[in-house]
Amino acid sequence: MDTSTSRPISVAIVGGGIAGLSLAAGLVKQRHLNVHVYEAASAYEDVGAGLALHRNALEAMALIGPEVRQAYINKALSLTSEEEEMIATNVYMAHGPHAGTLVAELGKAKGRKSVSRADLLEGLLALIPKDCISFGKRLCKIRPYSGEARRICLKFSDGSAATVDCVLGADGVHSRVRTYLLGADHPAAAPKNHDRWQIYRTLVSSDFARQRIAEEYTRTVPIMLGPRGHVNCIPLNKGKRLSAGIAIRGVAPVPGDGDDDNQAPPLDPAEYTDYHPAAQNIISMIADDPSASWRALDHDPAPYYTRGRISIFGDAAHTALPFAGNGAGQALEDAAMLNRLFQGVRKLDDINIALATYNCARIERTQKVVELSRKFGRVYAFAEPGIGDDVDKIRAFLDEAGEFMNMYDVKGDIERAFVTLSAIKLERDTKTEGLADANSLKKPDSQD
Repeated sequence: MDTSTSRPISVAIVGGGIAGLSLAAGLVKQRHLNVHVYEAASAYEDVGAGLALHRNALEAMALIGPEVRQAYINKALSLTSEEEEMIATNVYMAHGPHAGTLVAELGKAKGRKSVSRADLLEGLLALIPKDCISFGKRLCKIRPYSGEARRICLKFSDGSAATVDCVLGADGVHSRVRTYLLGADHPAAAPKNHDRWQIYRTLVSSDFARQRIAEEYTRTVPIMLGPRGHVNCIPLNKGKRLSAGIAIRGVAPVPGDGDDDNQAPPLDPAEYTDYHPAAQNIISMIADDPSASWRALDHDPAPYYTRGRISIFGDAAHTALPFAGNGAGQALEDAAMLNRLFQGVRKLDDINIALATYNCARIERTQKVVELSRKFGRVYAFAEPGIGDDVDKIRAFLDEAGEFMNMYDVKGDIERAFVTLSAIKLERDTKTEGLADANSLKKPDSQD
C-alpha cells in the first residue's frame, strides 16, 4: 500500500493540558503536519497545587522550543533573586526527635521557579494559533481506520466529529483514549488510589498567609514529613497567592467502590500537636478553609501506550501521585520526545514507527516514576518497610530517587530514539525499493 500523501498529516491532540499544549506548541511549527487540539473544558480552572519544575522538565521545555520555556518563565515566580543560584525543594522532618532536620534537597536547578497550572496553561495557549484548538470538545468515541486512507474518526459529546491520521491522547487521569487503547475492562484502564491518599489544601493570599505562618514558607517550596500526613507549600501567581496542603494516607474513599461522592473526614489540627510548630501553623491554616482539597489518583502500569496511529502521553499514559513532584516533568519529557520523532514523520506509515519508538523509549522510565512516587508517599508517612522514620535511610532513598528523576539525560534519550526511528524507516524503504526492483525484472506472462 502506498502510504505517501501530498497533504499535511493530520494530528489530533486530545486534551489541552500541560502535556497537550506543550506538544502542540512544537508540532504547529512543523509544516508537514496539520495539528489540532481538542480540549474538553470550556475554560481552564486553577486546580492543583502548582508546579516547581525540576531540571529535567526545564530541559524538556527548551528542547520543544525556547518559546515554550519562555512561556513558563514569563508566568512563574522566581524562588531566588539570582538566576544562576541552585534552588531545591527542601524536605524536613516534622515529627519525632529529629523534627526540623533537613533530610533532602529535591529538584535542584538554576533559577528555579514556581507557577500555578492555570498561569502556565495561559502562557502555553498563547503559543497555539487560535484555529488550532477547540474548547468544549469532550471525546466520547473513537472509530479507527475508516476508508481507504485508514483515517481515524473522533466523535465528541456536542455531536461534532473530526477525521484524522493520528490521535495523541493527553486527556488526563480519566483518559478516554487510554480506555479505548486498553479496553474498558482492563485492570489498568481506570485510575487508582491504593493507599487512599487525600490532599487537604487551601489557596490564600500571601499577605494572609504571612499572618499565620513564617514568611519563609510563603516564598519557598518546603515539604515537612510526618506519620499522619506530610505538609507542603508553594507560592503562586508571581508570589501573590500561596497553596498549602497536607497529604494524608488511608482516609480517602477508594475509586470505583461506589463511594466516589463520599467526603474524607475533616482535617483536625488537634491531632498534630506533636508535629513541629511550623507544620502545626500550616495545618491550622489549611483546616480553616480546605476548599481546594482533592483526592490523589494515579495509574497502574499500562502494558503499552501505543497501538497503530493512536497513542497516549502525559497523565493519560502514566499519572503519578504528586509526592515526587515529577508528573509534569514526565509529561514534558513525553512531549519533547514526540515532538522530535514527528520531525521524521513524512508519510502515514511513519506514524506507526514513530509511536512504536516513543512507546519503547518512554514506558520503562515513566512507569518507574509512578512507582517511585508511590514510594515517596510512603516514605513521607514513615510507612515504607525497611525505612520507617530513620533519617539516614529517608535521606538515602530521596537522594537516589531524586537523582534518577532530575538528572535524566533528556536530550540524549530523545536523539537515540530519533536515530532508531531513522534506522527503521531506512530499513523499510530499502526493502520496499528492493521489492520494486525485483518486480520490474519479472518476465511477462507468456502468451499463446
